[in-house]
Amino acid sequence: MPRSLPWSRAARSVGNATGHSSVGNAAPAATGGASTARRSAARRYALPVAALTALGLVTACSGPPKGDGAKDTAFKLSAGTPAAAGELDSFTWAVYAEPPTLDYISAFDYPANTILSNVCESLMRWTPQLTMAPGLAEKATNPDDLTWVYDLRPGVRFHDGGTMSADDVVYSLGRQMDPENGAAWNSNFSNVEAVTKTGPLQVTVKLKQPDSQFPQYMATAAGVVASKAGVEKAGEDYGTTGSLDCTGPFKLGTWNKGQSIELQRFDGYWGTKAKSAKAVFTFLTDPNARTNALLSGEADGGYLIPTESYDRLRASGAGALYFGEGLSTVNVNVTSMKGALGDVRVRRALSLALDRRGFVKAGLGGAGTVTSSLTSKAIWAGAPEAVRASAFDNLPSPDQNVEAAKRMIEEAGATGKTLTMATSSIGQDVSVLATAVQDAGTRIGLKIELKTIAPNAFTSLFTDPAAREGIDMFPETYYDSITDPMDMLSNFQTGAYQNYAGYSDESYDALTDKARSEYDPAKRFSAAAELQKKASDQVLWIPVAEWPTAVFLNKRITGAPTTISYLYSPWAAGVGAAAR
Repeated sequence: MPRSLPWSRAARSVGNATGHSSVGNAAPAATGGASTARRSAARRYALPVAALTALGLVTACSGPPKGDGAKDTAFKLSAGTPAAAGELDSFTWAVYAEPPTLDYISAFDYPANTILSNVCESLMRWTPQLTMAPGLAEKATNPDDLTWVYDLRPGVRFHDGGTMSADDVVYSLGRQMDPENGAAWNSNFSNVEAVTKTGPLQVTVKLKQPDSQFPQYMATAAGVVASKAGVEKAGEDYGTTGSLDCTGPFKLGTWNKGQSIELQRFDGYWGTKAKSAKAVFTFLTDPNARTNALLSGEADGGYLIPTESYDRLRASGAGALYFGEGLSTVNVNVTSMKGALGDVRVRRALSLALDRRGFVKAGLGGAGTVTSSLTSKAIWAGAPEAVRASAFDNLPSPDQNVEAAKRMIEEAGATGKTLTMATSSIGQDVSVLATAVQDAGTRIGLKIELKTIAPNAFTSLFTDPAAREGIDMFPETYYDSITDPMDMLSNFQTGAYQNYAGYSDESYDALTDKARSEYDPAKRFSAAAELQKKASDQVLWIPVAEWPTAVFLNKRITGAPTTISYLYSPWAAGVGAAAR
């Protein structure tokens, strides 16, 4: 099965419409720019993963190729963790911050999605192998380039007892599309003309123009389906108190603000029931506290393990540290080009002066690979070999060259200029990268000031322009939410959600539109390779390293995926006892 096609292209008739509720002509998010401007789903401080199978087919193709971490003494990629041997009364999971909300339209960062993925489900689903499979929709078909038809599973129950129907899907996607809601996923619907009920268990999406990205995002939080009645009943409290009224294997239990969120097994779940009766997510913002909780058994497991704790956890004998495919790149996000960074020579100089290898060793605990590419190599799995090679040919060397960088700064007349870099105590990866940028700037004649932001506030950098005031750069580990390089490269289109610096280039916009409209993978990846070269030439962000997903499990539990699929699939349902 070719891995380049992430959905079924077989044309089928929509069938007889038995109803007609719809959401139509939704405007894109109020971020300005081209009509096709979109935001890509990157989050945390920031950070991805992906889909690669035929929608509507139960059997998935193989996922992205595995990274070359196995060649590195610091880490080796694992396909998964051992399957659970039995059930549990409960398990506790450490997360680095408390989500501000669990409303699916605002699920933009690690903490929210790590929890929400077990409560709310989407039309399509990621698998642990980073492929896309049917979710709440049994199949998805497109009879023509402007139409996607989703046939829903019958008899799916919401947590409050109702039965899922096409009306709930129309309503749920409509909340994403309504600009008044300020949904984080709104721009992914910018090409949607209307979402219409065309049967009791059928929804049809009409596009304004062909969009290769939209159907892929239906496996992310963009495609979540919640109960219309439940959301309306909760009103402004939806996502913060009470039921989320979704369909997942867990339902929202007690939320102890500032401490933890408890999920309870949903016995009316349509799929395989969760192996644990409860899953408790505890908020531990201090990296040392998270590590100590894992070592002591206070927490049974966790993702986003502090990199400085890798060796300590490995040597502890308390459990096992696993690495899996993450499709993630660590970058310096350029948030402002109003000052010295407005000169591309300054951005190039900072990139050239950065000690990437030193960062991988000190910041990632050796578990990473230096890169000068904004996209990970694995994200190009579906591209023809020649196109895949062209995406990485002629990119700048990742090697440090301070003298050449210093000359660039002098030529730009930027010697002595001041820039501000945000940092946080989230983990060593963030703080070390900020320090590395500061050191690089000092070496070439710039003054880099560091601004420390609390972990719970760091997410605001991605959603609140006010939080980015006075900041020129911040560390961002970007994860792709689909197996397509356009997830990253579309960020630099005029008006795109994460185009914080306001970069605008007509040729880049036109090429982005062309790539997005291409259903033919060879043509789409070819256009994406051109975009990668443009983004690299302009140093729109500074790429630093590729980084695998890390997960620690103590001896009591097993069954969690090693890949970043956990952000959009009910991963906690598979976590159970390591031994009977």
